[in-house]
Amino acid sequence: MVDSGPGGELPDRESKHLVKGRAVANRAWPTRPLATVVIALALLNVFTLGAGAAVASLMPAQLAKWNVARVAGRPLSAAGPVLPGVTATAPLPTSRGLAAALSGVMSSAGLGPQTGLVVTDPASGRVLYANGAATMLQPASTAKLTTAVAALDVLGPDARFSTRVTTGGTPGSIVLVGGGDPTLAAGPPPASDYPQPATLKALAAATARALRARGRDSVRLSYDTSLFTGPALAPGWPAAYVSTGNVTAITALEVDQGRLTPSGAPQDADDPLNFRPRSTDPAGQAAAAFRAFLAADGIHVLGQLGQQTAPRRARSLAAVSSPPLSAMVGWMLRESNNVIAENLARQVALREGKPASFSGAAAAVTHVLGSLGLRRGIHLVDGSGLSPQDRIAPILLARLIGLAASSRHPQLRPAITGLPVAGFLGTLAPGQSVFGDLGGPGLGVVRAKTGNLSTVATLAGLVYDSSGQVLGFAFMTNGVPAAKLGQAAKGIGAMASALARCGCR
Repeated sequence: MVDSGPGGELPDRESKHLVKGRAVANRAWPTRPLATVVIALALLNVFTLGAGAAVASLMPAQLAKWNVARVAGRPLSAAGPVLPGVTATAPLPTSRGLAAALSGVMSSAGLGPQTGLVVTDPASGRVLYANGAATMLQPASTAKLTTAVAALDVLGPDARFSTRVTTGGTPGSIVLVGGGDPTLAAGPPPASDYPQPATLKALAAATARALRARGRDSVRLSYDTSLFTGPALAPGWPAAYVSTGNVTAITALEVDQGRLTPSGAPQDADDPLNFRPRSTDPAGQAAAAFRAFLAADGIHVLGQLGQQTAPRRARSLAAVSSPPLSAMVGWMLRESNNVIAENLARQVALREGKPASFSGAAAAVTHVLGSLGLRRGIHLVDGSGLSPQDRIAPILLARLIGLAASSRHPQLRPAITGLPVAGFLGTLAPGQSVFGDLGGPGLGVVRAKTGNLSTVATLAGLVYDSSGQVLGFAFMTNGVPAAKLGQAAKGIGAMASALARCGCR
């Protein structure tokens, strides 16, 4: 500490402070006479005033250039269209204009001998152009539109399906009960997959907790597929549909739509281009995966797995739920997922009080569409369009699209928002189907469900024309030589692009 001298003044012109044990000297400010300070301030003020005057003399010319924002007293310009060339009052295309736009494409499209085309105004339902619109044709996967609309109408977009574990018929036994969730996965899928499905891994973890709470660490396991009935393959389905990766046997309990990795394990990642053979025993495989997850959670499964219907008054131990129906419909339509379609059709049958079989599902979907006013132009034997015995008229598909797009039926909207988009999404994206090269004027403005079998190419959906009108359409061709299927699909895509390109007056 530095002590001061008499009167509190410093003893000399240096003060010393201790910093980390060493002395540091600071020179004290010298004392200045008051007059000197006053003179300095005066000179500074004079300089500032002079500089300000000089600058001010230069400013008026510059200020005149400023354009300060003001609120106008009246509108200066009318609002233009949101998109160039699009007007809210554009007239609908004429039948003559549509015929001219489509005929040139049709002549070189390589279509089959049986073809049906229809273009509609989805807002009013008015048919703008028709050529064979009432012809009953194989729809291929455009039939999934019927399943989507029926399921959304009777089940609602928020419906979910549960997979449960219940107590069994004997002490120490449990039953894995299939609830017809077509999106159920074995283990967790990649975080990028959407929607994220329920998993057997999560169900096993919840079951293990429930068992341990009861003081049990070993059980006997059975599985229940009784929710669905009838044959596992639909009329007209060859066994090759399973071996070529198009579908698996339809059952109330399966994982990953029966898709397998090269090692034969369930493929939890959603891969619509996996055309390896699918599981021939999807329910048994799901039960085996569940047993493995239980073991990993410390629950030992005794004996062999077997099928058993859960007792009517069985207590529920754990359950997991599917994504909402709206998300499942989008999944089905985007990648043309046959297993999801068949499961959803059976859920419609259950709601309608019909057997959850292929025939019951087809009858239920047809009945629901009839209640919506679509009573003619449909004959189904499955819910996916895989069967060559299915028949749908182009006019019914176009009216189905209009119904789903209508504001009168908001519950059906996921059947529109879930559709593939030309060049960007689902089976209309490059490399995802025979329709994957649909580009040009249709790029991004065609939203449609694709369909193809070995001799069939179909496309049904919506398109914006060049004046901004939304048009509904269904283009179908059958009897295409197998070697020319790609050409026919390209021709149908070109017709959709022709609608996008023209105002068709």
